[in-house]
Amino acid sequence: MLDKTYNAQDIEERRYRAWEESGVFGCAPDSNAAPYTIMMPPPNVTGSLHMGHALTFTLQDVLIRYFRMKGRDALWQPGTDHAGIATQMVVERNLADTGQTRHDLGREAFVDKVWEWRAHSGGTIQRQLRRLGASADWPRERFTMDDGLSRAVTKVFVQLHKEGLIYRDKRLVNWDPKLHTAISDLEVEQRPTDGQMWYFRYPVQGAPDRFIVVGTTRPETMLGDTGVAVHPDDDRYRDLVGKTVILPIVDRPIPVVADDYADPEKGSGAVKITPAHDFNDFEVGRRHDLAMINVLDRDARLNEAVPADFQGLDRFVARDRVIERMEALGLLEKVEPNPMTVPYGDRSGVVIEPWLTDQWFVDAKTLAQAPIQAVEEGRTRFVPAHWANTFFEWMRNIQPWCISRQIWWGHRIPAWYGPDGAIFVEETEEEAQAAAHAHYNDAVALRRDDDVLDTWFSSALWPFSTLGWPDDTQELARYYPGDVLVTGFDIIFFWVARMMMMGHHFMGDVPFRDVYIHALVRDAKGQKMSKSKGNVIDPLDLIATYGTDALRFTLTAMAAQGRDIKMSESRVQGYRNFTTKLWNAARFCEMNGCIPRADYDPAAVTSTLNRWIVARTTATARAVGAAIEAYRFNEAAQVAYQFTWNTFCDWYLEFAKPVFNGEDTAAQAETRATAAWVLDRILTLLHPIMPYVTEELWDALSDSRPHPLIAAPWPEDRADLAAPAAEAEMDWLVGLITAIRSVRAEMNVPPGARLPVQIKDANATTQARLETHRALVATLARLDAVTLVDEAPTSGAAQVVVDEATVILPLADVIDLEAERKRLARDVAKQDGEITKLAKKLANEGFLAKAPAEVVAENRERLADLEATRDRLKEALARIG
Repeated sequence: MLDKTYNAQDIEERRYRAWEESGVFGCAPDSNAAPYTIMMPPPNVTGSLHMGHALTFTLQDVLIRYFRMKGRDALWQPGTDHAGIATQMVVERNLADTGQTRHDLGREAFVDKVWEWRAHSGGTIQRQLRRLGASADWPRERFTMDDGLSRAVTKVFVQLHKEGLIYRDKRLVNWDPKLHTAISDLEVEQRPTDGQMWYFRYPVQGAPDRFIVVGTTRPETMLGDTGVAVHPDDDRYRDLVGKTVILPIVDRPIPVVADDYADPEKGSGAVKITPAHDFNDFEVGRRHDLAMINVLDRDARLNEAVPADFQGLDRFVARDRVIERMEALGLLEKVEPNPMTVPYGDRSGVVIEPWLTDQWFVDAKTLAQAPIQAVEEGRTRFVPAHWANTFFEWMRNIQPWCISRQIWWGHRIPAWYGPDGAIFVEETEEEAQAAAHAHYNDAVALRRDDDVLDTWFSSALWPFSTLGWPDDTQELARYYPGDVLVTGFDIIFFWVARMMMMGHHFMGDVPFRDVYIHALVRDAKGQKMSKSKGNVIDPLDLIATYGTDALRFTLTAMAAQGRDIKMSESRVQGYRNFTTKLWNAARFCEMNGCIPRADYDPAAVTSTLNRWIVARTTATARAVGAAIEAYRFNEAAQVAYQFTWNTFCDWYLEFAKPVFNGEDTAAQAETRATAAWVLDRILTLLHPIMPYVTEELWDALSDSRPHPLIAAPWPEDRADLAAPAAEAEMDWLVGLITAIRSVRAEMNVPPGARLPVQIKDANATTQARLETHRALVATLARLDAVTLVDEAPTSGAAQVVVDEATVILPLADVIDLEAERKRLARDVAKQDGEITKLAKKLANEGFLAKAPAEVVAENRERLADLEATRDRLKEALARIG
């Protein structure tokens, strides 16, 4: 016998352990079943489960569990990313606690320390994913620094270098002055700030008293200016193009060039060009062959390229000094407030500098062509489709990809330098030595490159390196390409696009057929979660309080395509109630002898009630499956929810009670078996979303299951189970009872009051149905009589139409109709007042311009709710005249 209540904490760990130990999560490479593959986006080895993880891994698990039940050979490939910078920072912080730095240890000993940390502390995220119910093929777990993946990384680097697609160059990168490494755009956090724009006057050479005014938000970089740009069509400066101005403080002549980058409508229309310290200026500098003067060192202090009295100054101290000097020279035109964004390192928390340095780059433009074509031709599909436009925009304007990082933890670049700087890129040091010997015709000492590769480089190989590439493995042939990648929009450029580049180049095919982009999980007000706002919701706290199934169902039910999720604890609490409802329905079935029967044939049922629920169950399974396959997760959850709570629990089981308590043994047997069959189907449909409670009930409700629920087949879509006549009859019954209940509620009829009901204009079909179900209608709508009439009373009654018939509820003897009219009129007026006030607010252009988008959306939702409530009240008032 099932316990009175479902205790998630007692069940989840036990159930998960049983699944994992049984091997049911594993794929079957020798199977004849069609494969279904999802590559788990590898979380950082330093990571812990946050709400974004909870969403993406829940949706992936829904897909994997569903297709496993559909008979596919499902591989959900798990693993973790070595997370170069993040992991190195963790270990360096630990060292700092002992008064040491990595330099005290040396490279080799420090890397050993990182491996040691990973062995003891790096498994947090995998344990937490298990708590979430993730049914990944854990024995196949990979790590981006394991031997096999490291071999793949080396081979890819060497091959791309030999093909001319990896090269060393001096270019601008995002430089972190605290971590002393280049970082990717993804690791740069753009923070809005109220800055300033300083306007400086640069004297025109050879033209006394003539100046060109340029604006800058970073005065310290002017010491590295090598040009001024104006728009070719700007008449104000046409005569200056090709001439020079004198760079103040430095006294360096710099040219005036014509370039479309200069915006005549912005500021003075003239732009100072500092190619070594601004990404746009770098491109302008290359177009006009301007000098590139780096004025900062790796600590963002001014270097020897600036006048002596500025050398060694911190960049922000130098900023103040430059402004003071320009003002003293009489060359500060004006200062204006300037709202702007400033780039910060997301880990170091310091302002990032565009910095000119020697780095390794990938020719991303060449590698991007095949992925672009694949999306254009539909071989890779984005869901929702509009993300393809974002993909195209970035890929068609892609810049060289900086892949070198100045840290110690990661895949060390397989490049060696000869005495004269010649570079030898090979898979091993022995091969590099051989290449150097051939080059120099002698044995020479080589120095290996100190840099390691960007973490995204190794994770770009994830879809095929995890399957054994470069070896020609059975898994690689079977599971590549994957079926879908599920991820957030924020890494379309940084991971998705790069996997597509590498997959095409090395495997000759797309790495995945579909890319499902899910939205962000925000707080209840629609704000992005952040520690600084104090609005972060920890999924593990929600799991501990409400159970994993409640959290998973909440995330799935809210995962509408293209719409951010507004997460709140109350929503999870609400879906925990759904878990309770399911549990109680199962207990009711168990107490009424509804036991699954192996010989049950749903096509053989005879009663209208059972034919209706069998048909509805089949249609629900079809709808849930179609929604999951179309990545309409919210629709799948809501269809399953509505069927379980409303159709099965609220209606079918209520309709079945008189049968269970009656004397027709044949009807009892059929209805008990049908209830058990439907409950089994409900558990099956809900299992991908709510694996724990469904598996527990599946096991508890029968001791003769041939397999656990996780391995059970998805319900067949059988056309022979359709029952349109039965559905029409039962839908009419549900509609009639619902209409009467609604009128009772609207009119404040006391719950215990039993009303007479009159039905006018009922056709023969309705009359026959009423005769069949009269007792049920009276019981469930709390009526004392149901009669057919030819005329409706002229007053004192509420009316509602159900199909062709008018249902009349005489209320004069039950409630004070006049008081009820006044109450409803008052409520309508109150709603109208609120609606007018809110509509006026939403029509105010000032409010719309200043209010955050989530506040505007919240107000629009509230207006829609108020209008719907007002309309319901008006309908109720109209019913009693």
